[in-house]
Amino acid sequence: MSARAVLNAARVQGVMLAAAESCTGGLIMAALTAVPGSSDVVDRGFVTYSNAAKRDMLGVRQATLDAHGAVSEQVAHEMAAGALARSQAQIAVAVTGIAGPGGSEHKPEGRVCFGLADAQAVVTETVEFGAIGRDAVRAATVEHALAMVLARLQA
Repeated sequence: MSARAVLNAARVQGVMLAAAESCTGGLIMAALTAVPGSSDVVDRGFVTYSNAAKRDMLGVRQATLDAHGAVSEQVAHEMAAGALARSQAQIAVAVTGIAGPGGSEHKPEGRVCFGLADAQAVVTETVEFGAIGRDAVRAATVEHALAMVLARLQA
């Protein structure tokens, strides 16, 4: 997935983009802003690695974190919605997951939850990348997040 393709599609649609990132630590925004001229469609990124940052910066509810844990579609939903509400963007993507090493039986290494928010809806999904290594999980997460944004822009 090409960050350039995402940026071009955002330009065609006349929308700004935002991202709320946990396990990727800013890599989605880094991919987008590595392309010269991206400032016309990239608004901002939120790196919310801790639960406190998710609450403070994005408005993720403590009750959601307590009930589902940080790596959940429910938290990804609230992260995406929070990024949309706290930015000038019309589309926001969010990621939260377990890049590794580690994980558990219930939340294995390589599980990443995604959220995508726009004015119409917030959609979520979970992808199991598997125990492919921290760098590979993070790279795959960026690619999947960009693909989600591009699909929404082209819908």
